[in-house]
Amino acid sequence: MHTILPLADVPAQTLPARSMMAFTLASHIILVPLGVALPLITLVMHGYGLRRGDATALLLARRWSAVMAVQFAIGVVTGTVLSFEFGLLWPGMMGRWGDVFGIGFGVEAWAFFLEAVLIAIYLYGWRRLPSRTHFLLALPLPLVALLGAFGILAANSWMNTPRGFTLDSAGNPVDVRIWKAIFTPMFGPEYWHFVFAMFVTAGYVVAGVYAVGRLRGRRDRYHRLGFTVPFTLAAVCTPVQFVLGDSIARQVFHKQPVKFAAMEIVWKTDTHMPEYLFGRLHADGTVSGGIRIPQLDSILAGFRPDTRVTGLTSVPASDRPTPTQATIVHWTFDIMVGIGSLLLLLALWYGVLWLRRRRLPASPWFFRGAACAGVASVVAVECGWITTEVGRQPWIVYQNMRVAEAVTATRSTSLWIMFALIVVVYVFVFGSFLAVLLKMRSRWRLADENGGPRPPHETPESEMPETDTPYGPRSAGSRL
Repeated sequence: MHTILPLADVPAQTLPARSMMAFTLASHIILVPLGVALPLITLVMHGYGLRRGDATALLLARRWSAVMAVQFAIGVVTGTVLSFEFGLLWPGMMGRWGDVFGIGFGVEAWAFFLEAVLIAIYLYGWRRLPSRTHFLLALPLPLVALLGAFGILAANSWMNTPRGFTLDSAGNPVDVRIWKAIFTPMFGPEYWHFVFAMFVTAGYVVAGVYAVGRLRGRRDRYHRLGFTVPFTLAAVCTPVQFVLGDSIARQVFHKQPVKFAAMEIVWKTDTHMPEYLFGRLHADGTVSGGIRIPQLDSILAGFRPDTRVTGLTSVPASDRPTPTQATIVHWTFDIMVGIGSLLLLLALWYGVLWLRRRRLPASPWFFRGAACAGVASVVAVECGWITTEVGRQPWIVYQNMRVAEAVTATRSTSLWIMFALIVVVYVFVFGSFLAVLLKMRSRWRLADENGGPRPPHETPESEMPETDTPYGPRSAGSRL
C-alpha cells in the first residue's frame, strides 16, 4: 500500500503548491460561468431576435458573441496554466491515478477544441451566412460547453468519491473500469449543481450590466431587453439550484461524512445536533461566536432531530481537516447558502411581479439588488469550490492519497518564485480582459449614440443585422 505521511512530515513544498493551485483555480473560475452559460444566453437572444424580426435582440446577441470570444481567449490562458499545474505540482497523483480519472481531462480537451471551432464559425457567420444556417450552426455551442463541464466534474467527483479500480499489492490501481470511474456517487449531484450555478451566475452577471445602466437612467428597449432575457433565465434556475444545493449537501452527508462534519463544524458524533450559523471551531471541539440553533443540523441532514451526524473525531486527526480548515469550510458553506437565499428572494420578487403584471419591478432597490447579484453569484461559486476542496483535506484522492504524498519535489523557494510570476501574469491577463471589455463598451455606446438599433418596421432591410444575404463585407460606417 502507499505510504501514509504523518502531519509532522508534510513537505515544505505543500504550502506554495496549494497556494499556487488555489490562486489559479480561483482566478479561472471567475471566467467559467460565462464560458459554460453565455453561449446559451446568447442563442436564446439570437433565436428571439430571429423569431420576432427584432433588430435590438440581434444586436445584443451579436455583441454578446464578441464578449464570448474574448472570454474564451482569456480562458485558454488560465485553463492551460491549470492543466500544466496538475502535472508540475502534483506528479504523485497524476503518476499513480492518471489512468483512472484522466478520461475526464480528455473529454474536456475535446470539448475545448470543438468550442473553439464553433465560436469561430459563429463569429464569422454574422453577415456572411444565411440567418437560419448561421443560427443552426451555433446550436451545438451550449452542448459543447456542457460537455467541457462534464469532463472537469467527472475528474473532480472521482477525487471526492474514487471508484472504478482495484489496488494491487503495491497500492497501485489496476483493473480500471472507466464508466464507474466517471459516474461516481458524487458525479450527478456535483455536475447538476455546478451547471445550474453557472446558469445562475452568468445570467445575473450579464443582467447586472444592464441593471446598472437602468440605474443610470438608460431605460430604452436595448437595456430592458438586455436585462430581461438573462435575468429571467437566472431567476428560473435559482430555485432549482437551491433544491440541488440541498440535495448535494445530503449526498455529502452520506458519502463524505467527515467533510459534512467540517461544513457544519460537528466535533463529536451524536444526535440532536445544533446548527451553527458561522462561528469558529477550536482544537478542543468548542465553538465560539456564531448563532446556535438547537437540533437544526440533525433535522436538515435527516429530516428528524434524532438523526445521527458523524463528527470530526470519528476519524484520527491525521485523516480530517484541522479546526482552522473546518472553520474555513463552514464559513464558505454558510456564505454560499446565504447568498443563494438572497438570490432566491430576488428571483421570487421578480417572478411574482412578472406573473401578476407582466412588467419589470419599478423599484430602484430591485435593480440595485440585480446589479449586485452578479458579483454575489461569483462569490458563491468561489465559496462552493473552497468548500469542496478544503473540506476534502488532507486527501487529494479521498481516503486513498494525501496531498503531501502527491506534491512535487521541486524546492519550495522555486515554487514561491513561480507563484509570484503567475500572479504578475494573471494581473496583466485580467487587466487586458477588462481593458478590452471597456473598449468594446465605449465603441458600442458611440455606435448607439450615432444611430443605434431601430424597430424592425423603421429599419431598412439592407441594415437589418440578420437579413443580408449573403452576409457580405460590413458597410464602411459600421462600428458593430
